[in-house]
Formats: sequence, structure tokens, C-alpha cells
Amino acid sequence: MQYLKTIRLHKVRMLMVQDSLGASIAAERVGYESPSQFSREFKRLFGVSPTDETQRLRTAFGHSQKVSAQAG
Repeated sequence: MQYLKTIRLHKVRMLMVQDSLGASIAAERVGYESPSQFSREFKRLFGVSPTDETQRLRTAFGHSQKVSAQAG
């Protein structure tokens, strides 16, 4: 179960960075029903909020797009 949770969270992170999806939409696409549960699990795994992690990765990979207003 923990392995699947980790895979889902990595997929959400990829969707947010590569496809410019907001955190709530990306989380819903991989099966999260509760935004608060998703946010807790994301922060537990990555150590930062979904928005902060998306901005960090975009900066690291040279993406100039801003996080959409839907990012949570």
C-alpha cells in the first residue's frame, strides 16, 4: 500500500510540473478524493507543499510557467 501511495504522489508531482495541472486536479486524476489527505501525504513524502515543490522543480528544470491558480 505504501508503495502505491508513493507512486501516486510522484505521478501527481509529474502532472503538476509537466502538464501544468493544479495540485487538486492532478491529485484527483490519480485517485485522491480528499484534497487535505493528499496535501498531508505529499508534504510527508516530499517535505514541502505541492505548490512549493512544483515551483522548485520548474526552476530546476528551467520551466518558466507559473503554478496555476488551481494549485493547492
